[in-house]
Amino acid sequence: MGLLDTILGRSKPVRPDLDQLFGVPAAAITLQAGAGFTPTGLGSVCFASVEGGAFAQLQRDVRDLLDADTDRGGVPIEFSQDTYGYTWLLVRQPADDTASLVNDLHAVNTLLEDGGFGPQLLCSLIGFRETVGGRPLALVYLYKRGTFYPFAPLPGFAEKRDNAMELQVRALLVDDLRVEEDLARWFPVWGAPGMVD
Repeated sequence: MGLLDTILGRSKPVRPDLDQLFGVPAAAITLQAGAGFTPTGLGSVCFASVEGGAFAQLQRDVRDLLDADTDRGGVPIEFSQDTYGYTWLLVRQPADDTASLVNDLHAVNTLLEDGGFGPQLLCSLIGFRETVGGRPLALVYLYKRGTFYPFAPLPGFAEKRDNAMELQVRALLVDDLRVEEDLARWFPVWGAPGMVD
């Protein structure tokens, strides 16, 4: 960062740190003990699609990598597009195997980043469900910030959040994950793959 950047108040963007994803299994234990939320085994990666052969090949590579175990009972990944035109890749693992889910999400992010498509990566999401009551919760990893935030939609309401629950989860996870401090960046991810099973 140069002197002119300092004078003008510019700051360097945070470099993505995909290894932050490996903190999720410990955070899952904290969430279960402190708030009664357990992993669903669902996770997803959101990215802006790009036209062209290189990106299409990269999507095939991701599918080949993550679907390698389908002949042994593994569940194939699913691609979908949301109403904003973003592509979501949904990954499924057994609910009690958060480590494998995180490994898959890390692999997708790494393949896209190494393929030169890091700027297209938006977020990754890991789904949870309340043991009693069944309320959904997601931990959302912001790729460009290297931080997490909780997203807790209120069941039965169209696009309403449980802000109190999100703040409670933030307080619980502050020692396990790098939590996004700027609440304005806690974007809702309504209907995101990985939020419901």
